Amino acid sequence: MTVEICPEEEGRPKERTLTENVSAHGARVLMERECRPGQRVMVMSPNEGVRARGQIVYCEVGGKQIAVGLELSVRVEPWAKSY
Repeated sequence: MTVEICPEEEGRPKERTLTENVSAHGARVLMERECRPGQRVMVMSPNEGVRARGQIVYCEVGGKQIAVGLELSVRVEPWAKSY
C-alpha cells in the first residue's frame, strides 16, 4: 500500500512510500530519506481512509532504502482490515 509520511518538523517535505508490513497499531515502511527514532510523523493513505500521527521506532539502513518502523497513536481499522 502507498502511504505519505510527513515529518512534523517544519521545512521537511512529505515522502510517498510503500508499506512492507501493516498492523492496526503500526507499520514498516521503506523510505529514501534518513530519519531518527522518536521523530514524530503524520501517516496518510487517502485511498485507504487513513490519517494518523505516528512515531518512528527504528530505522534500518540497507542499500538505497531505509526500513522504518512506525508506531501509530491510534488503532487504524480500515488499514488493518485491508491486509
